Amino acid sequence: MITKGQILEIVQEKMTEGLFLISVSVGTGNHITVIIDGDNGVSIDDCVRISRSVEGSFDREVEDFSLDVFSAGLGQPFQVKRQYTKNLGKEIEIVTKTGEHYEGILKSVDEIKITLEYSLREKVEGKNKKELVTKNVELNFDQIKTAKNIISFK
Repeated sequence: MITKGQILEIVQEKMTEGLFLISVSVGTGNHITVIIDGDNGVSIDDCVRISRSVEGSFDREVEDFSLDVFSAGLGQPFQVKRQYTKNLGKEIEIVTKTGEHYEGILKSVDEIKITLEYSLREKVEGKNKKELVTKNVELNFDQIKTAKNIISFK
């Protein structure tokens, strides 16, 4: 049986600068799934190169398997910290484990937390109507349930 460790070793050898691994799984019937991402995106050639490397490492006469290699989808939730770094300065949507919802600009990322700048309408003292106010929120990674890019067609 093909193991996740075997696939990880093969994939890590073929990752070029700017690419990073999101996940590897080996399911029933040796169905292998590899998801990659890149600081500047992922090309079809990147996926093909990794796919051919995995395919060439196993003898189909000994181990029958199916293989999918693809890039992380634009609207898919982030799975690794490097995806946050890749999206610095971009608009993202976050849902916390307590159900809070934020949409804003990802301002900073470190080992334990992110800072998100968001806007909301808030009543300002001495005025009759609400004004748009910009705030920052710091969230530890362990507080985040999901985070993903906001796709805008503006």
